Amino acid sequence: MTAFRGMNTARKKMAIIASYFSGEHYGLLGPQMAATIIEDHTGYECIVIAVARDDDRALLKNALAEYFGAERPILGFSTLSGRPDLFALANELRNEGAITILAGPQANVDYVGEKDWAKYPHRFRGLSDHFTFSLHGPAEQIVPFLLKRNEEGWRDSPGILSTRNGGDIVHIPSKAWDGNYLKKVNWGNLHRIDHGGLTPHKIDTGQVLQHIGCPYASRSRWAEIDYPVSLPGKRKVRLLTKGCSFCDVAIDKGFYGTLPAKTVLDQIRGLPETREGRKIAFELINENAPPALPHLLDMVRAEGFRLSQINLTLRADWLVKGERHLRSALRSAGDMGIKLLLAAVGFESFDDRILANLNKGVTVETNLEAIRLIRRLKDEFPDAWGYAREEGAVHGFIHPTPWDTPMTTANTQKNIHLYGLQKDILPSHSVPLIIHHASALGDWIREIETREHIQFKREVSVIGWWQIGERFTL
Repeated sequence: MTAFRGMNTARKKMAIIASYFSGEHYGLLGPQMAATIIEDHTGYECIVIAVARDDDRALLKNALAEYFGAERPILGFSTLSGRPDLFALANELRNEGAITILAGPQANVDYVGEKDWAKYPHRFRGLSDHFTFSLHGPAEQIVPFLLKRNEEGWRDSPGILSTRNGGDIVHIPSKAWDGNYLKKVNWGNLHRIDHGGLTPHKIDTGQVLQHIGCPYASRSRWAEIDYPVSLPGKRKVRLLTKGCSFCDVAIDKGFYGTLPAKTVLDQIRGLPETREGRKIAFELINENAPPALPHLLDMVRAEGFRLSQINLTLRADWLVKGERHLRSALRSAGDMGIKLLLAAVGFESFDDRILANLNKGVTVETNLEAIRLIRRLKDEFPDAWGYAREEGAVHGFIHPTPWDTPMTTANTQKNIHLYGLQKDILPSHSVPLIIHHASALGDWIREIETREHIQFKREVSVIGWWQIGERFTL
């Protein structure tokens, strides 16, 4: 408790800690919306603290002590990006007397731990000893705890996972998403550690939620995933998947659906403005945005909103299928002085074998067709359309993977050079395949471990597919 002795505070306080990148100025929709809900429905003050990997932990802890004063700290941890340093920080703060809450994506499975970890001790055992409890699902589920935290009844509230009876984890199912809580975000509640303390962090890019989850994850599909090339042979593992095989968010949320247009407009209305009086750029969270985009722009025009830029994150196949709608949206955007930036397309690979193992549901030809389309659109709508790396886009390219061979590398390099992908499409650095323990590829790894009596290393909640450890016998 010594770390939290400070000045007396009159108002009850809470803070949410989230992962961040140094030098950036983007908003954090989930944590910032959660903080807004907490302030509006509990009377607590709540800020979001964006923590980069290179931030000084001692400065952060001192800033927390100053913020909470004599109050017992209540700290939510959300959008942690699998960072071991933030998991360790939560554990340290809990041991010093703070209430630490694991929330956000994968909060349930990361709290409980990897499947069958008690039987296989090398597997991720979960974070139930790092956090006071976990909250999975909509943020407003935290309200009963904050209002009645001195009473045990809050443990039976929706979305709560807590340890009881000497170690058993009890999980109360989450409530459904309620659009009434998703209309408002206080974009001024984000803070960074700067000049030795907490400093308000001004953002230049926000997010507007239109889809909860991904439509591609709305139904299950069977997929046959190759063994890693580190284990010779042409064997496969048949898996039931939702969405891309590496996507843990698909498992976490699936696809809840589309928010009402009024809710989306309320979110846009609440965005900060630039010096020119336009709303700051924002990412429209909808992986199949083109069909609804012309109507959204019509409603924006009717409301009199002045937008600057809409960032789109799309699948390659839905981009191609939505060409007609996209052209209509670009014509409207041009008339309104709005730029549409194709900020990210999940190409992921330019080899069909790897795309199949990622269960992307597309082929290399689909990816190339999308690239030809977005380049044509740039020629036709040079001011209203952007897509290139130099314009701020970061398209998905996953490498290395467990299935890389001289043939897949040759196929990828051929397509890169044949279509000039290095000029405008490929990011500065590829992203290695990350296998979260609760993704479909987590099931793939565990099946291979069982069949072959081997162990892959764990890096907290991530499975190190590149690290085969010792063999074992049952």
